[in-house]
Amino acid sequence: MNKNKQILLAKRPEGTPDKNTFKFVETDIRTPEKGEILIRTIYVSVDPYMRGRMVDAPSYIPPYQIDDVLGGGAIGEVVESKSDRFEHGDIVLGSFGWQSYYTAKEDEVRKIDKDIAPISTHLGILGLTGLTAYFGLLDIGEPKEGETVVISGAAGAVGSVVGQIAKIKGARVVGIAGTDEKNKYLKEELNFDEAINYKTSSNLQQDIAKACPNGVDVYFDNVGGEISDAVHVNINKYARITVCGAISSYNLEGKDVGPRIQTTLIKKSAKMQGFTLGDYTDRFGEGSEALAKWLNEGKLKYEETIKEGFDHIPDAFLDLFEGNNIGKLLVKVDK
Repeated sequence: MNKNKQILLAKRPEGTPDKNTFKFVETDIRTPEKGEILIRTIYVSVDPYMRGRMVDAPSYIPPYQIDDVLGGGAIGEVVESKSDRFEHGDIVLGSFGWQSYYTAKEDEVRKIDKDIAPISTHLGILGLTGLTAYFGLLDIGEPKEGETVVISGAAGAVGSVVGQIAKIKGARVVGIAGTDEKNKYLKEELNFDEAINYKTSSNLQQDIAKACPNGVDVYFDNVGGEISDAVHVNINKYARITVCGAISSYNLEGKDVGPRIQTTLIKKSAKMQGFTLGDYTDRFGEGSEALAKWLNEGKLKYEETIKEGFDHIPDAFLDLFEGNNIGKLLVKVDK
């Protein structure tokens, strides 16, 4: 039988990870025992939160350990089953991460329906990224018809879904992204009302004010940093700020320092709340049902940036911090 290829955390990065952060190894494939299944990996997800897990510090999810497989969302095919719940050929979703095979206990993964949409969508718009957008926007942002919603990282996996849900709810949507190509996609394909290229803007604060003549009612923050500083200046009274990510600071070697927002929040009677998807575990069914309905009705579109080849997983992960992807970034490791 084939060997199991794995990618391990070789060392904890200081600043931006590089190829020395990762270690490639091959191990024997463990034969499943009763109540277990052997999975051949098809897709793996690369996500910004994985950078946080490379740091040995308390967080909402345990850090990776040195010489452990980098865990994360993955989809695979059952190639051998010793479980009554699964059979050969089933497509399953789990968190078995960056390895070509995985022997799982039957309660570690769940079977997905490969007929409702391409299986890759269960790592994106119908999976954790779609659910993150759904709950972060609707539960914390609470957009109302006619309000203005601004999204940073708007062409990414989460941001692109947030904008579409905001449009479904009747909001005016402004996206912030890093290339003209991405902004063209946001406006022409996803029907955003305005899009701002933060890399070419000479005064982002003014450009946001121009794109949001009635101010900002909801800000969905995926990036933090100077972009968020510029948005905060433009918020309205009773604005809601959803803090989903802070990718601008993930690779900083020192502390992230910027303007203090407390005075703005007080003056504007605004709400700012962070969250992780784990806060909504008991409501995943609700979110999944809504996302699938909108997708089937043609109200949601999605884009995927798919790289091919197991050996390219670290490169794909590093691309996240260069902003090279539109939509969900995945690696297809097998057919």
